[in-house]
Amino acid sequence: MDKAKQYKLKELAHNTIASELGVEELKDWKFDEPDFKEKRGVFVTLEIEGQLRGCIGNIEPVYPLWEAVQKNALEAAFRDPRFSPLTEDEFEMLDIEISVLTKPEPASIDDIRPGIDGVVLKQGPFGSTYLPQVWEDIPDKEQFLSSLCLKGGMEEDAWKSSEVDVYTYQVEKF
Repeated sequence: MDKAKQYKLKELAHNTIASELGVEELKDWKFDEPDFKEKRGVFVTLEIEGQLRGCIGNIEPVYPLWEAVQKNALEAAFRDPRFSPLTEDEFEMLDIEISVLTKPEPASIDDIRPGIDGVVLKQGPFGSTYLPQVWEDIPDKEQFLSSLCLKGGMEEDAWKSSEVDVYTYQVEKF
């Protein structure tokens, strides 16, 4: 995706959050280009001074790209259960990162490429994902997978089980 489209999506996320806070009017956005209408998995990650402030997304491509960015920006800012809703004071310091996902594909543990792949683990009703960016904080593959299991409510070593389904995806982040 070219820089102009990336910029437009970041502006959409910024304007949507600002509008919800009442500090800006929501612009009348037009997304006529095919890239914006394609259904994509998207995560919106919010940080303040390098610290996570919210991260919500959808792995599966269920919404057009522009709509996924807008919905997930609001969710990350105001409904991430790990954080209180974003305030107007925090908004001034907010950094927004958008990750556009490829469709998750079935994989084996051996197929996972640290630093490149996002990973989804599923076991019965449990499941979780880490974006590829998480490899920066947890570069060891076994620690990464164990942490991902715990995040999803599974046993720490569940990733070693044949009962766990593994999927990988890549992201374009901006």
